[in-house]
Amino acid sequence: MLAKLTVKNQLTLPKAVTSRFEGIEYFEIATDGTSITLRPLRLSRADEVRARLDKLGIGEQDIANSIAWARKPR
Repeated sequence: MLAKLTVKNQLTLPKAVTSRFEGIEYFEIATDGTSITLRPLRLSRADEVRARLDKLGIGEQDIANSIAWARKPR
């Protein structure tokens, strides 16, 4: 199989390769100077939570305010 390097330094991986890694968006890249290795990288659960909070527009201050509210003596 071949992958062509574009003028924008991008590679398109063959479908036969990517279909083996469904759900993977990121790959860790390593090189020893003569070869390139791609390793599928799954986001951690914490990264997924951060992404979801960001999508909902919930920031660090919102979380801090919520914690302060929940810890208020009643």
